[in-house]
Amino acid sequence: MGYSNFKKGYKVWSLDQKKFTFSRDVSFHENVFPYKTKSFLESDLDNTKYLNNSNFFDLYESSSDINPNDDEKVETDSATVTQQHSGSSESTPQVDTQQSFSSNDMASNQQVDEPEPNSVRVESSNSNEESNLPEGTHTTTRKSTRSVSVPKKFGDYVVEGKVKFGYERVVNYTNLSPDNMCFASNVNKIREPSSYQEAVKDSNWVNAMNEELSALHESNTWSIVDLPKGRKPIGCKWVFKVKYKSNGEVERYKARLVAKGFNQREGIDFDETFSPVVKMVTIRCIISLSVQNDWPLYQLDVNNAFLYGNLKEEVYMSIPDGLNDCHHDKVCKLNKSLYGLKQAPRMWNEKLVNVLLKIGFYQSKCDYSMFIKSNNNVFIVMLVYVDDIILTGNNKQEIDNVKKLLQSEFKIKDLRLLKFFLGIEVIKTKEGICLSQRKYCMDLLNEFGMSGCKPASCPIEPNYVVTNLCRKEEANFVNVNEYQRLVGKLIYLSHTRPDIAYAVHFLSQYMHKPTSAHSQIAFKLLRYLKGAPGAGLGKVH
Repeated sequence: MGYSNFKKGYKVWSLDQKKFTFSRDVSFHENVFPYKTKSFLESDLDNTKYLNNSNFFDLYESSSDINPNDDEKVETDSATVTQQHSGSSESTPQVDTQQSFSSNDMASNQQVDEPEPNSVRVESSNSNEESNLPEGTHTTTRKSTRSVSVPKKFGDYVVEGKVKFGYERVVNYTNLSPDNMCFASNVNKIREPSSYQEAVKDSNWVNAMNEELSALHESNTWSIVDLPKGRKPIGCKWVFKVKYKSNGEVERYKARLVAKGFNQREGIDFDETFSPVVKMVTIRCIISLSVQNDWPLYQLDVNNAFLYGNLKEEVYMSIPDGLNDCHHDKVCKLNKSLYGLKQAPRMWNEKLVNVLLKIGFYQSKCDYSMFIKSNNNVFIVMLVYVDDIILTGNNKQEIDNVKKLLQSEFKIKDLRLLKFFLGIEVIKTKEGICLSQRKYCMDLLNEFGMSGCKPASCPIEPNYVVTNLCRKEEANFVNVNEYQRLVGKLIYLSHTRPDIAYAVHFLSQYMHKPTSAHSQIAFKLLRYLKGAPGAGLGKVH
């Protein structure tokens, strides 16, 4: 009948017993159709109270099919038979307790059959002994005291067709334009590999890695040398990302070689590391300004931006995956900065600032990653977040000139109108612009196993916070790293979700010693996000 929402296993209809059972181990006979014969249809099927007027495609089972004491019943009956054997071992042959279970039962792990004749004889023998006991004496069955834990392989999972509160009840694409609807619906389809061994199985990612290696060789990023004595090379890894077009189609598969900068030693491999990035409040202000003045928003991407930075220190890196067969016992001496190095963002930022100052921009004192060009009634604003650039202004011709000047210095990819920036979906409407983090929110729910949870109506309950979080002696502390990771993701989500700002602010006060009460509030907030994952900020004309 499918998966059970209340037990780890399949819901099975027993043809012999005419009732539902549950089992983790089943065999599928795809060529056997028992109800296809006339005898089943006329006799068994009509006389079955469970199958009449039932819908096998319900999202969840009714409570009448569930017996929460099934597991407890199995242990109790097994213990009873064992005690009966020990009491009658002198007069009765030894009986295997496994005989009390039917060998043909499709759900032997969950359902207990009627005792076999051997078991009946044991019970009758014990009943005669019990009849000789004095009045008022009662025999009790010992219950098992062992702790039962579910194996890890039977951990929580979500089957979309059997989830009571699926995404289809809360995610709505009907109000989006056709282009935005295609983008929002396609952006989750392709899974990005997490390792080199997984990526080499797909030719698309293999081609992407070859393109990245070719670009690194063309820019003379490293030289293959022997490792000097006393030096230790840092590692490297591949990072994979799918780039989408504005209509949701796959633009390209992007593979990037990243150095493991956490192995660098200060004073030897690096010195200064700070590099500014644009603030989120600045992004929202400029987008609001463009909506009010009806300015277009353009997006640019710099290919291999960190390779343009000149490296001042001597840094040695191990041979990346894909080149190991060519160079044994060799290392890469980096001539230019590489993604992952601690000083790489700073080197790239210095290079970009010098170019922008040369073509007429000046750096804002409010945000050092915002550059402004203003002269002769021309006003252009550029926002820089590492290698992602937003460009807007009141003169389209001057914006095109700025693009050409940047393309003469760097390899720039023009992504045209702004659609997706730093995990934020920018949706253009007739009334203005909407900022949403739908994909980010759904990924967050999937990561913490809340994709099938029941939505909540509010992010936090103030009364619960006041009454239940003041007793430190009763607090049960939870995993600090998991809690901090969740709250950090919620903080980034609050940039476009001001409705969760207070709840996130409260949770962030307990980052060092979170308790189970704080964890419950955090998961209550995730349930609230499940109710409207596509909600966001609206900028109206």
